[in-house]
Amino acid sequence: MKGKLFFLVILALSPIVMMAQSRQADYEAYIRQYRKLALIEQQKYGIPASITMAQGLLESRAGKSVLATTANNHFGIKCSDWTGPHVYQDDDVKHECFRKYPSVYASYEDHSKFLLTRSRYSSLFLLPETDYKGWAEGLQNAGYATSRTYAANLIQIIQLYNLDQLDKEGVHMQLASRHHPIDNKTIDEALADSSSVFSSHFGVIEAPFTHKVYKNNGIKYVISAPGDTYHSIAKEFNLLTCILRYRNEVDKNYALQPGEVVYLGGKKNHASLSVPATHQILPGESMYSISQYYGIKIKKLYAMNDIPYGTPAQTGRVLRLR
Repeated sequence: MKGKLFFLVILALSPIVMMAQSRQADYEAYIRQYRKLALIEQQKYGIPASITMAQGLLESRAGKSVLATTANNHFGIKCSDWTGPHVYQDDDVKHECFRKYPSVYASYEDHSKFLLTRSRYSSLFLLPETDYKGWAEGLQNAGYATSRTYAANLIQIIQLYNLDQLDKEGVHMQLASRHHPIDNKTIDEALADSSSVFSSHFGVIEAPFTHKVYKNNGIKYVISAPGDTYHSIAKEFNLLTCILRYRNEVDKNYALQPGEVVYLGGKKNHASLSVPATHQILPGESMYSISQYYGIKIKKLYAMNDIPYGTPAQTGRVLRLR
């Protein structure tokens, strides 16, 4: 009887033992190293950190794939319309073109923008940030990878390494930044404290807003959607259109495009300490796009790098950010 009981106990515990054994040290090291990047992308774009991390682990083999080690490409993103640095590697077909990045951070950021700017992924951004299963299935259905088990593989990684806790951490960080008490403050002061209720001499705005509010470099911002204008966003947040344009350093004739960052508060003199201290200019980038990306005033970006104001961005040049 005791022998039978011992066998049943071992049988019951075996899945736990197997799961513990199936965890890989290099996967855990990768998670520790890049979890902050995944959280940053969730904060900025609403992509679950668990999905970003699981894709990074799967696509880069925990940072050890040839693409990851030679091109900093952690998400297997191919060239398509990319005009920047690239490498060739056999994949579904021989000698395919893949994007090459100056840093892992650039790879994570481009992955977010890749998903954000492709219409086939647009429905994913309507899902809750904690719905990693919906995101995984949506990525597979949208054709991110050719594997028929892509979603199942992502979900397995997320569950095995408890990556869903990252999503909850990201949501908690957002909520913590949105629920400070607000008195009779100016728009700038209110934006620094909360995206749920703003109080000022312009009036009072209460959530929910049409746009989800994020924070970058300590500045609240939204991502423009199709049909948005500076006027419509200014109206939504009870701001003057001219003030919103001024804060985003655009003139009255500039037409807002879908997927652009629109800052609700004024940009800073330097980048956040949470991002690299330098940025290598990629093909297609402008000094303005870089200033928007890091939340830096464009004139400060020029001055910081001793570049005459108005000089076009030079591909490959390394810029100081602080």
